Amino acid sequence: MTELQSVLDRYLDISLHQIILSGARAKDQVSRVRIRPVIIREQLLFQCTKTIGSKEFHENLKKSETLLKIDEWLREDFRQLQLESEKGSVHALSSKKGKITVKEKKNSCQIQGCKSEEERRRELAHNREKRYILEVGKPVDFLVDLGVMTGGGKIVNSRYDKFRQINRFLEFIEDILPRLAKDREVTILDFGCGKSYLTFAMYYYLHELKQYDVNIIGLDLKEDVIATCSKLSKKYGYEKLHFYRGDIASYEGVKKVDMVVTLHACDTATDFALAKAVNWGASVILSVPCCQHELNGQISNEELAPIFSYGILKERMAALMTDGLRAQMLEQAGYDTQILEFIDMEHTPKNLLIRAVYTGKKKENGKELRRCLDAFGVHPTLEGLLFEGGIKE
Repeated sequence: MTELQSVLDRYLDISLHQIILSGARAKDQVSRVRIRPVIIREQLLFQCTKTIGSKEFHENLKKSETLLKIDEWLREDFRQLQLESEKGSVHALSSKKGKITVKEKKNSCQIQGCKSEEERRRELAHNREKRYILEVGKPVDFLVDLGVMTGGGKIVNSRYDKFRQINRFLEFIEDILPRLAKDREVTILDFGCGKSYLTFAMYYYLHELKQYDVNIIGLDLKEDVIATCSKLSKKYGYEKLHFYRGDIASYEGVKKVDMVVTLHACDTATDFALAKAVNWGASVILSVPCCQHELNGQISNEELAPIFSYGILKERMAALMTDGLRAQMLEQAGYDTQILEFIDMEHTPKNLLIRAVYTGKKKENGKELRRCLDAFGVHPTLEGLLFEGGIKE
């Protein structure tokens, strides 16, 4: 048994909270593993949740199997491990050559108030239910007024999809929290905010739950929507949540923005929002594009002409290409960009979310991107907005 396995052997029991393996050595593979105890048919097992891209895969292992798997993961796939337990914590680092250093900090149960095995078993049984960032049973004013929750915190049956979607969006924000400053006001702009389920959720989560000093601006073209949202914001005492009527292309109300959110901005409105975000130097961009019509009218390729003869297939391929090109252009502008699955707010089929985090490292992909654009004869709006004269080889 290795030193790591020997230490972990003392913690892999009912008192474990979780183990996180992170710092993946290779890109486009398993990016993270979370391990937690579960009770299945009265047997203690350890659920290993692997994150690959936007998907998660679960596997339940016995203690001996888990010890071997963790040791393998840390030597070959990850750089660090963090364990939290009622008994204490363990932090392990793995070098490029696979050498592992382990630091252990034990808790005193008399000081920490460790839970009994019976209490932990009850807790684990309860935790098998899905846990949301906005918890079921805890009423939130804006969710009550928007008809998602009852006054007692129960989710209205017909709005459960909406509740899940709001929480899914907050999970995306939770992932980028380290990119938002905590020592100053953070400005967030939400283009096309609509009824503002997510705008209110952002403010509540960041300001009320996470204590960030945020100034959030919701922008929409509909006067009645803006009036309603402004009234609710005042009702809740959300002093730094503002709503204004305006469009994406012409908005000049701020000079610097930390995060830009645009959900279901139609067709090229998404391109104008992304360009605005880049020009403002936004640290984070979250965009769910909608109605990608522009390239559908341009796309042409001799080899794929038989497939493009089917209108629905051409439309879908053009939409996917639109978002792929947008992501690549953001990479050229210095953003680390991902395309993730996201459920549409209006209960239509699953959509895609573009999440871009500014790093300053511009991807040198001009030649490949230029060849792709030429191969399909397309000229996206975002290319003209970001790159004067177009993308060069």
